[in-house]
Amino acid sequence: MNVFSYFTEQVQLVVKAMQAAGELAEGLDLSRIVAEPPRDASHGDVATNAAMVLAKPAGARPRDLAAAIAARLDTVRYVEGTEIAGPGFVNIRLSQDFWRDRLRELLKGGPSALLADLGRGRRASVEYVSANPTGPLHVGHARGAVVGDALASLLAAVGYDVTREYYVNDAGAQVDTLAWSAYLRYLQAIGDTVDEGDFEGFYPGDYLVPVGQALARDHGTALRDALGGAARGTSPLPEPLVAVRTFTIEAMMDMVRDDLARLGVRQDVFSSERGMVESGAIERCLETLEAGGHVYTGVLEPPKGMKPDDWEPVPQTLFRSTAFGDDLDRPLKKSDGSWTYFAPDIAYHNEKVARGFDLLIDVFGADHAGYVKRLKASVAALSGGRVEFDILLTQLVNLYENGEPFRMSKRAGRFITVRDVVDAVGKDVMRFIMLTRKSDVMLDFDLVKVTEQSKDNPVFYVQYAHARICSVLRNAAESGVDVSGLACADMGSLTDESELGLIRSMARWPRVVESAAEAHEPHRIATYLHELASDFHGHWNRGKEDPSLRFIVDDNAQATRARLALIDGVRQVIAAGLAIFGVEPAEEMR
Repeated sequence: MNVFSYFTEQVQLVVKAMQAAGELAEGLDLSRIVAEPPRDASHGDVATNAAMVLAKPAGARPRDLAAAIAARLDTVRYVEGTEIAGPGFVNIRLSQDFWRDRLRELLKGGPSALLADLGRGRRASVEYVSANPTGPLHVGHARGAVVGDALASLLAAVGYDVTREYYVNDAGAQVDTLAWSAYLRYLQAIGDTVDEGDFEGFYPGDYLVPVGQALARDHGTALRDALGGAARGTSPLPEPLVAVRTFTIEAMMDMVRDDLARLGVRQDVFSSERGMVESGAIERCLETLEAGGHVYTGVLEPPKGMKPDDWEPVPQTLFRSTAFGDDLDRPLKKSDGSWTYFAPDIAYHNEKVARGFDLLIDVFGADHAGYVKRLKASVAALSGGRVEFDILLTQLVNLYENGEPFRMSKRAGRFITVRDVVDAVGKDVMRFIMLTRKSDVMLDFDLVKVTEQSKDNPVFYVQYAHARICSVLRNAAESGVDVSGLACADMGSLTDESELGLIRSMARWPRVVESAAEAHEPHRIATYLHELASDFHGHWNRGKEDPSLRFIVDDNAQATRARLALIDGVRQVIAAGLAIFGVEPAEEMR
């Protein structure tokens, strides 16, 4: 049960009863009524705005209406008392039985069973990473990978049918440069002299050495002989290098998939930009846009900052993106007849629309911020506004080691890869830390601090709570306590405010997950898990000071099982949150 959704419904039922009794007018809009946690926990368990939003249309004073609503709420099961606050809020205090029943509900069905079916069978596509296949993934890519993967799991947890996608940017100048870079490594492999300066303008990373060696095994000197005196770096590629490009892209994507697997990230669908170009998908997309009247031939205004005498206006095929909220109409085809870089991207999203998704989410790096409006405009045009589309931007990761910054430059071949960081701290630590901040906020990641065993390290703090509970349950079992069927334990002895506070914290789980899914913000779960772990550690420390709160009570099996049920609920919620993150819960700390 989402406690606050439940009481929103209860308040709405009270209002409907008042309408049936003639105390309130019919036809009032009840959709704005909400029940939420009060700002100050001392004011109660639930607060509702019903009187505030209904007073004006009902022709009543807010506090008078609040008093009438409160009087009826006092008769609702589990409501122990109500009070009017401020200009007309109703604060609701719930009985201890309500919270004990929530613990039973949690233990019987598990945390996942408490979540609402928000997806209602809807289909969602989440695209993430989609890095150019020009080398291994660096730590900046890792953030988008983890955010996208966790978001996909989060949507699945609330009922969406989710497809995880990767768009391979395997067309354009960068992959031609990649082919030439692999060719240089090939020349080295067959014994030709290649100086460091020869890599200027190419990808100099050592990761291409095995590719060059493989090309040497397959071709001997034939590849060099076939190229003759062709100037390095020419585009379009000479024919002998076309196959090299394909071979190198496949090798890079194998590396990318391996890096993602090390991070615990997976995708269901890999789509090729080159495939979009060669399959006619762009032409099909253009036909769809033309049929909707969204394409025309025109001349763009000069770019901002460009002098008029430097601007040569030429007719181009333009998409009417301004009709859908963009700042400018966007070119799809250049004056020479070739496609712009935007055209295959629109075609790719047109394919997603055609596959019948109800929700599209793309996770991009912050450098794609200028791309958001035009892409959203294209999906609105292609789907007739049917498809919901969101683009999340992930800010940079500042990587440190004991306070000293790392410098990354993919172009220069000096960067920290996903593999480097996973090998240093482990995938679970890396994934959790990447999710501790909203994706559009910069993240500092210190390789030393994220592995420290201290309360200042959020992943340790949460994992320590889970491990502590596992330890208590093991010790209880070893001492002869029956730790099975804890959902059936008599919870009546859970009366201390610290115990009830833990249940209240656990009861927030459905609301947190559902709101995180609706907002597309998985970091909210990290915040919640840290708060729940803090509440547990605080309760643990109280038990050290007050023997009456210890989990294993000598000569009182009933109280012992109730307290074990309490902390097992915490364990299950932590484990469920970590599962959404793709993090394995720790059963003991090393």
